[in-house]
Amino acid sequence: MPELLTPIVVSACLGALIGLIRQWGDQRERETTEFAGLRTHALWAVLGCVAGFTGGREEPYVLIVAMLGVAAHLILPFPRAPGRTPPGSTSFAEALLTLLCGALVAWNETRAAVLVAALTMVILGSKKPIHSWARELTTADIRGTLQFVAITGVILPLVPNQPLGPLGAFNPYSTWLMVVIISGLGFAGYVAIRILGARAGILLTGIFGGLASSTACTLAFSRRSRESPALAEHYALAVVAACTIMLPRVLLAVGIINPSLARGLLPPFALMALPGLAFVAWVWLRRRPVHRSGDIPTLGNPLGLFTAMKFAGLYAVIAFLVRVFRAQGWTEGLLPLSFVSGLTDLDAIALSLAREGGETPVAAAVIAVTVAAIANTLLKAGLAIALGSKGLRQRITLVLGSTAVTGAVWAFTAG
Repeated sequence: MPELLTPIVVSACLGALIGLIRQWGDQRERETTEFAGLRTHALWAVLGCVAGFTGGREEPYVLIVAMLGVAAHLILPFPRAPGRTPPGSTSFAEALLTLLCGALVAWNETRAAVLVAALTMVILGSKKPIHSWARELTTADIRGTLQFVAITGVILPLVPNQPLGPLGAFNPYSTWLMVVIISGLGFAGYVAIRILGARAGILLTGIFGGLASSTACTLAFSRRSRESPALAEHYALAVVAACTIMLPRVLLAVGIINPSLARGLLPPFALMALPGLAFVAWVWLRRRPVHRSGDIPTLGNPLGLFTAMKFAGLYAVIAFLVRVFRAQGWTEGLLPLSFVSGLTDLDAIALSLAREGGETPVAAAVIAVTVAAIANTLLKAGLAIALGSKGLRQRITLVLGSTAVTGAVWAFTAG
């Protein structure tokens, strides 16, 4: 049938590509193809195409028979020479997927067939990297992943979505949603550090460490600067990078909840980021930072249920105070609250004001979050000065001090 010629050719090509990746993987490991290579997969795809076309989408009996035949061939005892292993679960899945790719093409679902084939090829070709990555996972990595899954997929759907308490200030679902947003950003930074490791260098470690926890990053690199004073400039680079990336991270989290507040925060945050960006560019252009594994401190997983509970509690308290201040008309009281909150956690006050939406004027919320960012910058500077070497203290005082002054000048003029 002429209408079947093109689907057969397309199916054979998709099957051949899958088989090529499988054959390449087998020959790379054993210098021989154990079970099925390019030709077999191409034939499987053609078989699926013909079977799908013959039975149609409504009554795919021929396709079912073909799938059962291929499955029986895989399950029945596999004749092999000594030392050869029978096909495993991956071979079983890829054979059936190749067959279904041909059927999808016959049913004019070529895009879906290409997507299935591409995903199958990626998974087959990633065997070694996946195995290598899995072997390097630690107990802390697994625990952190499980805790993140619990925070996002288990707890969030269970908490009630209704206002509770005085002034209806406490909404369990909204509170935990803020936890999910902050935990997701932190977990992404931690995963990036674990994947890149020491190869990322001090600068990228500071950036991803800032996504995970700028406070933890500041503590780690400040303490290490006392052990290696000669690398004070590079450790200061990491601390500045972590404290600077904190600003776009908060901007992103706020933008998810309240885009108008995020747009208002863009000018002050951009100005506050300038000293850090200038220092990073200056150090990077003068000489590329070292990235030996021994020079980079290990950053632990900042994610945890206990940490999430603490953030949820802090966020609930601040959200309640913001609601009380707004109800009483104490708009000026937001600034002291923001400063004190910023010394503890910038995310909590930023997300609290973001969730208020139109209830708190955007201009007042922007100044309040900026004041919290100034306080948080001063806190990180204080930690670095107290724990770091002389060289690190000098650089951090100059850069983070300039960051705080820039934010204060903007807040004063805007107010």
